[in-house]
Amino acid sequence: MNRPSAALLGALALGTSGLAWAEHDIEYVQEHLPEVMMDNRYATLPIWNLGTGEQRTAFQLQAAYASAGAGDLSIAGPLLSMSATRSLSSKTRLGAFGFYDPLRLQADHDSRPLQTLFAPETPIERPVDAEFSNLNGTAKDFGAGLFWARHQEEGLFGEHNWVVGVLWQRVDLKDYRFDYVIASGPQSGLQGQIDFDARYDHIAPFVGLEVPRGRGDWVFTPHALFAYPTPRRGIQGHITGPDFDIHGDTASAGNGKHFGDPSLTLGFTITYLPAHLSIDAGTLLTQQFLEQKIHPGIESNWLLSVSWAPGAGKATF
Repeated sequence: MNRPSAALLGALALGTSGLAWAEHDIEYVQEHLPEVMMDNRYATLPIWNLGTGEQRTAFQLQAAYASAGAGDLSIAGPLLSMSATRSLSSKTRLGAFGFYDPLRLQADHDSRPLQTLFAPETPIERPVDAEFSNLNGTAKDFGAGLFWARHQEEGLFGEHNWVVGVLWQRVDLKDYRFDYVIASGPQSGLQGQIDFDARYDHIAPFVGLEVPRGRGDWVFTPHALFAYPTPRRGIQGHITGPDFDIHGDTASAGNGKHFGDPSLTLGFTITYLPAHLSIDAGTLLTQQFLEQKIHPGIESNWLLSVSWAPGAGKATF
């Protein structure tokens, strides 16, 4: 990646000295962007309303588009998955799924503090206001899982379905790299690069509840899912500047394991049975609201998910 000239970066720092700076530092926010991607994936797993006792085998194709932002930093792209289930009895099903989410990390320019807890000792005094530019990376989240679903005809929720499962996933961050220039203090004008390229693997058990209700050709399904990715990982990072080049991670530096948060997602799926098509109107609203609470610094998160389940037929097993 080409880096801006020292003159350009220095002029940028001087020209923006009067700007308001984001509250959260670059290390904090860069962690939360891919974690939002993980939450969006849990919210759109193809595990809901997958068939009836009459339908021995059921399939589902799911596609979504997500876009999250923090300041001028963004992560966006499609989320793709599919699943297949087979009935074990009139009340239980066993299923498997796979997913692949190729997203882009982008920013032309962002202003926020520079922090490097992955490398506590650098020649730069931190935190310090800085300008960041030229982010053009990728964030891929892919994996597969198994789940078991059981239909209950009565109870606290009335007629409902429980879903229990486990998935393996890999979050692969490439070219997650910024040019930076220090914009205040005695080191103003100092420039370099910081990157957070990493590969994080997790096993995530999950449990979910759906409460489908039919009305004519329509099924309305509120659902909730809790996922717990393990193990949590230290944040990996790499920073360069005049006469230094430092790799590290927050766990080895004694600053904790932060990547991979427990996740609670809520949805409300609307299904038109004759077309076997569903849209999750709930996640469009809840993911926008929840992610700003769960991951401070995230300012927006739009998620639109649709699915097609040929032959699923009814709202229950």
